[in-house]
Amino acid sequence: MNDQSDKLFAAKLGDMVSLCERDGTAQFSSFLDERQCAEAEMWCRKNTGGLRYMLWGGYENARRKMLAVYPDYCEEYIRDDFPMKCLTFSYRKEDKLTHRDFLGSFMAQQLKREAIGDIAAEEGTAQTFVSEVAARLIMSAVSKIGRVGVKISDDKPFELENAQKFQDISGTVASLRLDCVVGAAANVSREKAAALIRSDKVDVNHFPVSSVSHEVKEGDTLSVRGCGRYILSGINGSTRKGRIHINLKKYI
Repeated sequence: MNDQSDKLFAAKLGDMVSLCERDGTAQFSSFLDERQCAEAEMWCRKNTGGLRYMLWGGYENARRKMLAVYPDYCEEYIRDDFPMKCLTFSYRKEDKLTHRDFLGSFMAQQLKREAIGDIAAEEGTAQTFVSEVAARLIMSAVSKIGRVGVKISDDKPFELENAQKFQDISGTVASLRLDCVVGAAANVSREKAAALIRSDKVDVNHFPVSSVSHEVKEGDTLSVRGCGRYILSGINGSTRKGRIHINLKKYI
């Protein structure tokens, strides 16, 4: 985000809080990407006062989520009130469909990205969370994804939480500085990693970091433009020469 979009985003969050305080009812955003979720989390910690808030994308480890701002009395059932639907797509196993295929078909219906949450696809089945309005449109207008015929239902539980696949990466680094960890993750030299960082091509936990000496912690998410997205999943002691064993997971 740039300064102008940051201000607009904060203004939208402020409007949600104002409406919740005025009407005493829960207010919901559209789907937010991971950086917006992190921004919303930080903003809400400081600005929601006596109200509660929750980020929810339909399942525990969702990447795209809606934000709810709500009074105390809504706490017990707030997850059920999020204005989203889980759509399940069934098709022949021999027909290979990807996240990109589904997203392209949805966008072809003039849906905005903010109406669409996570999309998970496996052999013969896919599931996605979308806004209630988007769900009605997709159910009535979509019969094919690309050239593949699909059947769509909106009454099945989400079952593809583990559809995301990872490549395991292990190695040793001189330290947990960002340039060292990016070098190991992306399989580039420390000098190349430093150049990527200084060129604002590296995000840590969805925010750009330009300091090569930033210390990476276990569980941090790294995005390296042109190389991929990684989680530092383990820090496992040191070698005799003092290098640090690390494990990473690369999104594939």
